Amino acid sequence: MIKHAVILGLSLSAAACSYEAGHELDRGSFGNAALNNSLVMSGQRSYAVQLANRFAQEVPPTINFDFDSARLDANARAVLDQQATWIKQFPEVRFRVYGHTDAVGSTPYNKSLGLRRARAAISYLSTRGISRSRLEAVVSYGETQPLIATQGRERQNRRTVTEVSGFLKNHPSLLDGKYAQVVYREYIKSAVPGSTLTTQESLASTLE
Repeated sequence: MIKHAVILGLSLSAAACSYEAGHELDRGSFGNAALNNSLVMSGQRSYAVQLANRFAQEVPPTINFDFDSARLDANARAVLDQQATWIKQFPEVRFRVYGHTDAVGSTPYNKSLGLRRARAAISYLSTRGISRSRLEAVVSYGETQPLIATQGRERQNRRTVTEVSGFLKNHPSLLDGKYAQVVYREYIKSAVPGSTLTTQESLASTLE
């Protein structure tokens, strides 16, 4: 009996040591949760990029400013109105506004001016019903990212740019991970109905 017990014990020991040192153990599903989270985050970023491209194509993302000013003129307000209409139709999405200046003035001053311009855009969007919690942050690049390379006054460099920055966490429509449905949701532009007059009627009324 003792002999058989010893032989059985040696057999079990050999089976237990059948893996070489350093051999990767079969961990089953261990670590899959972390991998899944990584894939989900990667997918979110991919969908956010697609949505950012849509936003830039369907509405003007940029507004411009007068020299040394953060005041919104009529053109800037009209563009922000278009942005607000688009943003309202995608309530799961966050946005970021970037402020820029031309090269005239000191770097610290232009950094501050770019920030004031970004804040002006956000303040206006909030008056159009956009929650500030969706306008994730305001960022000022000052004079560091000009569209036109010049040291002089350049209106195209004096701007803010609104961009998609991601998705809201725990939004009800995203709890099941259907980001693609958000990206491909139809955006219906609100437009003033056109005149019902025919071309001949319009011409006749002009000649009267």
